[in-house]
Parts: sequence; structure tokens; C-alpha cells
Amino acid sequence: MNDAPETIQTILKRQSCRHFLSDELPEEHVKLLLECMRRAPSAGNMQPWRFYLVRDDERKQELVASAYGQRFIADAPVAIVVCAVADESAARYGERGATLYCIQDTAAAVQNLLLAATTLGYGTCWIGAFDEQAAVEALKLPARERPVAIIPVGKPRRLGSRTPRRPLDEIVIE
Repeated sequence: MNDAPETIQTILKRQSCRHFLSDELPEEHVKLLLECMRRAPSAGNMQPWRFYLVRDDERKQELVASAYGQRFIADAPVAIVVCAVADESAARYGERGATLYCIQDTAAAVQNLLLAATTLGYGTCWIGAFDEQAAVEALKLPARERPVAIIPVGKPRRLGSRTPRRPLDEIVIE
């Protein structure tokens, strides 16, 4: 696939990273990653998200605790917590906006982050396994914001083996 366009190569190259170097990310890369997240599509262009940039060791440790001890969150120099703001979607789309669209929109922002980070040579891991209330408390989130993903970002110390994918004939229906 070396002859595939760069975007496709990035998609095929991306994998979860759970072993990070402590090297700080250049500020221009952090801003670029956040900009890529902001450019994600959203229903009705409502952009019902908030991105919490966590660099503080104490707050990262609180996120580790909220994520059932996933220590590698604190090893990464940056963790980005992506929150959905349901009432912003609901203002236009009612219950479906509050329960579905805002989650889809944040998921698109996370995917942009994962792909942009891979392109820049960083490792990431999409963490959805966490105690939501503990994450709310760690970040002192307003009641209207719901954390949906924790993404540690940093230079990979090492990457694990690629996880297998189901064959297309098991998941594509014609």
C-alpha cells in the first residue's frame, strides 16, 4: 500500500499506543491537533464539544484513577479529554441530538485527532473505559458536559502488535 495516498496510508498505519516517551509535544503540534479536532464534521455544524488539554501530572493521575488504573495516560505528556455538550445538539435536533448526534460529533473529532497525531508521528489510544463521574470530578466539569473519551498523546516508546481485524466478508453486507 506504499503507493496509496497519504491519508489512506495514515489510516492503515494508525494503531493504539500504550507506551509513551515523556518528550513534550511542541506547542505548534498541540495547536494543530486541536485545530484538526475542531475541523471535524458535526450535525448542523453545532460543534457540541469541549476539548480539555491535560498536562498537569496530578490531573493526569486523577484520570488514571478514573480509567481503572490505565497508567499509560499519565505517561503521555498530554491527555485530551473530549466532552459532548448534549444541550447544544438538542437545541436544534431535540432528543436525537442530545443522545446521538453529539456523541457522533465527538467521535468524529476523536478520529481526526488519532489520524492527525499518527501523521505527526505521535501515538494515541482512544480510551472509553472510565468512570464518567470520576472523570467529571477530576476535571471539575460543568454539569452540561459529558466526557466521552480520554486520549493520551505522545511519542511512542514502543508500539504493540497490530490487533487483528475481522475479514470484510464478515462485516460487509451486499
